[in-house]
Amino acid sequence: MIETVFTKNAPAAIGPYSQAMKVDNFLFTSGQIPVDPSTNEVVNGGILEQTEQVMKNLEAVLKEAGTSFENVVKTTCFITDMTNFTNFNTIYEKYFSSNKPARSCVAVKELPKGVLCEVEIIACIK
Repeated sequence: MIETVFTKNAPAAIGPYSQAMKVDNFLFTSGQIPVDPSTNEVVNGGILEQTEQVMKNLEAVLKEAGTSFENVVKTTCFITDMTNFTNFNTIYEKYFSSNKPARSCVAVKELPKGVLCEVEIIACIK
């Protein structure tokens, strides 16, 4: 079974895609960027503030789908500058204190709206 996931507690898609898709017992999210869903604007600050907002957005999508960070099995992280890698990890690891999913983290030239980071996830739904 395939189901579209949407929550108003995370930014709406800015293109022809969904926030996430449930497929049987798995959740596949689109990349979340640091947009505050209440203002639809990129949060102020640097990599720490932007990473925090990305993780909050993902948390909202996970919750809407009936799962949590505990059930994440894979993340793909995009950052625009590898000098931000350590600071990115400082926030990221708060959300994966007991469960450390498989991960890829790559530097990219640029991201939508000029943000510094984006994260997508795959999670189990138990």
